[in-house]
Amino acid sequence: MNMYTPRLEIFPDRIAENVRYILGLCHEHGAQVACVSKVLRAHPAIQKVFKEEGADMLADSRTENLRLAAETYPEMPRLMLRLPALCEVENVIRYADYSLNSSLGTLEALSQAAVGLNRTHKVIIMVDVGDLREGVWPDRVVPLVENAARLPNIEIAGLGANLACYGGVIPTPENMRTLIDCRDACRQATGLPLDMLSGGNSANLPLLMEGGMPPEINHFRIGEAIILGRNVLDRSPLPGTRQDGLRVVAEIIELESKPSIPIGPRGQDAFGNQVEFEDRGVRKRALLNMGRQDVDIEGLTPEDEGIIVLGGSSDHLVLDVSDAHQALQLGDEVAFMPTYSALLAASTSPYVEKKVVHGL
Repeated sequence: MNMYTPRLEIFPDRIAENVRYILGLCHEHGAQVACVSKVLRAHPAIQKVFKEEGADMLADSRTENLRLAAETYPEMPRLMLRLPALCEVENVIRYADYSLNSSLGTLEALSQAAVGLNRTHKVIIMVDVGDLREGVWPDRVVPLVENAARLPNIEIAGLGANLACYGGVIPTPENMRTLIDCRDACRQATGLPLDMLSGGNSANLPLLMEGGMPPEINHFRIGEAIILGRNVLDRSPLPGTRQDGLRVVAEIIELESKPSIPIGPRGQDAFGNQVEFEDRGVRKRALLNMGRQDVDIEGLTPEDEGIIVLGGSSDHLVLDVSDAHQALQLGDEVAFMPTYSALLAASTSPYVEKKVVHGL
């Protein structure tokens, strides 16, 4: 009997090699690591790998996933990555030990919820060092920390920054120094230790590997580099890691030889695009049972290098298989290596089965 398709295959033993390597790099630097599982929706197999390989924290952007982590590994510290929305502060207090914050109003709401639940919540104040996503501007961080320090049941663990997610700004010794200087100014103004300096995400690893990361940076939030083994600054393979920890699989539901260019007057496709086609003559084309509702099709690389992804619609993927290295027939499976965006979509889609595959 054929296995269900489309499916996302997860190879935890391969990903474990990446976890060990990256944790080793960070721990050698003296930094803790919050392992991020959001791209896989906190899948239990990945949480288990993180726990067994020595992650210092589990991190996610959604309280639902943090709840799953809390239920499975209650002894592990948990970090809320996305700035909390006011509507979810109670769940942030319930399921996260730490959260990233940049607004006094949110911190006040977290304080009120923490008092109501009789808990102390630790916060990392985010500083925008140039990427222009979350974070208070450096010249306004001291007043924020001073005001936050007065809130009951809130403990300011330290400061943090995020780079390369929105503006593409690369971590450098200079922007890391900005974070350190902000911490030092806040220490002087408040007397708080502010021991944690969370320098960023997977984008910080190249600087760390080059030996340019300041020693004061002692915390990282790492996801994509562990899961996919990629240097997130250019998506090249990250030295010392594997890139085969996940794959997306779909099934051929039609196999026909057809012209390369549609015949007849053309307007927009189903997604409002005016698609251009290259005339390559009559080609063998495979139609797969997977589309944009399941995955980011532009983020799929066929394992068979002879196969070309032509495009797709909401529930179909169209391939040119004329030069496939193996003969294909109706019902055969085709496997792909996903990018981060393709993996995110496949993990989230309820129509894609998630299958754990053990072994190397």
